[in-house]
Amino acid sequence: MEFKWINEGRVKTEGNRIEIEAPAQSDFFCNNGAISEEGITPETLCNAPFYYTEIAGDFVMKVKVSHDFKDTYDSSSVMVMKDMQNWAKACFEKTDFGTHAAVSVVTKNGESDDANGCNIEGNAAWLQVTRCGQSFAFHYSTDGESFYMMRFFNMSVGEVVKVGLLAQAPTGNGGVRTYENLTIEQVTVKNIRFGE
Repeated sequence: MEFKWINEGRVKTEGNRIEIEAPAQSDFFCNNGAISEEGITPETLCNAPFYYTEIAGDFVMKVKVSHDFKDTYDSSSVMVMKDMQNWAKACFEKTDFGTHAAVSVVTKNGESDDANGCNIEGNAAWLQVTRCGQSFAFHYSTDGESFYMMRFFNMSVGEVVKVGLLAQAPTGNGGVRTYENLTIEQVTVKNIRFGE
């Protein structure tokens, strides 16, 4: 597989391990001017390094992700993208509630939502992206064997989409995001909610 960049970053590959440096103040999120009296509201940023390949048709991508959870919204993430206005990401993130959680964002026509999922103990987890036609699902796992759905959504895309690894540090100073045992299978799953 050939990998390319949007927002080229620093990458180190050794065996089945990929390390990508998340720059300070880097993210993929379109908040459309939302404000609040208190708390952290991410500004619109699409500057985080996205290390991707292009896949035609249905697929399942799995990868083990980890990082050191220093700052709010620090994340090792995976992303699927039609274009800069239409994309979705699954994150293993330090939330603004102080937890480590499976978090998802779906952006359509330049407008992002944001959904915190299950809290996960520790600094490592597995993330999975599944495509069936115009339908997608994100799953997480703590052991790489049993995966649980965190998000199902539809997105109008062409035959080919970009899918890969996203390293972000929206509020902090950045750091290394680690991805291990990455696999991409061009298969059609029987049950997209189960991811298999």
